[in-house]
Amino acid sequence: MSLDTAAVKPIERLASTLAGDMAQVNEMIRDRMASEHAPRIPEITAHLVEAGGKRLRPMLTLASARLCGYSGGIDHIRLAATVEFIHTATLLHDDVVDESDRRRGRPTANLLWDNKSSVLVGDYLFARSFQLMVETGSLRVLDILSNASATIAEGEVLQLTTAQNLSTNEETYLKVIRGKTAALFSAATEVGGVIAGSSDDHVLALRDYGDALGIAFQMADDLLDYAGDSAAIGKNAGDDFRERKLTLPAIKAIAAATTEERAFWKRVIEKGDQRDGDLEEAQALMARHGAFESGRNDANRWSAQAKAALGPLPAGDIHDMLGDLADYVVARIN
Repeated sequence: MSLDTAAVKPIERLASTLAGDMAQVNEMIRDRMASEHAPRIPEITAHLVEAGGKRLRPMLTLASARLCGYSGGIDHIRLAATVEFIHTATLLHDDVVDESDRRRGRPTANLLWDNKSSVLVGDYLFARSFQLMVETGSLRVLDILSNASATIAEGEVLQLTTAQNLSTNEETYLKVIRGKTAALFSAATEVGGVIAGSSDDHVLALRDYGDALGIAFQMADDLLDYAGDSAAIGKNAGDDFRERKLTLPAIKAIAAATTEERAFWKRVIEKGDQRDGDLEEAQALMARHGAFESGRNDANRWSAQAKAALGPLPAGDIHDMLGDLADYVVARIN
């Protein structure tokens, strides 16, 4: 089930509640992605930024700031735009690394333009994001978001270096997704609390919430790559298999594999010798060893952990929406 068709849609309630702030974020994004001398920059950025994404990460920053009583100024807008620029930059780079041709149901920028343009525009957006961070005048914010940027890159490199290695285990997988996905979720929520001048225990709670939410979100995405369909997930189903990425369901199936099954995984993942029907065979092996059910349980545990992290934070509508959001990111696999 996609985010669009899930029965419960707290993301829409959150978007409605934050509509005024998000309008300012979108205006700032359009303003800052402009380039007087290189029109390709706004062309490529607009293709991705305006592709219908949920803007979940910037909304987390706005929601966290509002939950902690932020008022006055536009630093929360700057930080929400910063988070979206970092996210967009990583998507541009990821599509080049993964040789992807589809993102959010549309052709990727590297397919429509070229790899060089995607990489360089991604670099430009990273630079813009750091300009926005500095404008808040907060060294703590700069520390959080710069560390997150480094952690994201580290997670991507770890994934690259462990790809096609059948000895990759769930502990390493967790390090990968905590880096490449959860780090930005965590930073997005944490800086919202920081810019609101919230207490250390509230900021820590927001950081822990974002971390667990990001892990649950990525686990759900990885399960959907094998158990979902292209229309629902906004990319080609089975991309992780074709790109020989070892994500959670594959890791679980390999850990339980017989000698014969391990030979299959060695052929399709390590050697890259993939044939017609291999994706379906991989899915069957995952089902046989309970990889989908076990993966769902893992994602649901992280979702519950995210909700628990909200405990110390002020009660109210935003608090409830963030709790519902933790359920929502895993609803599509339940």
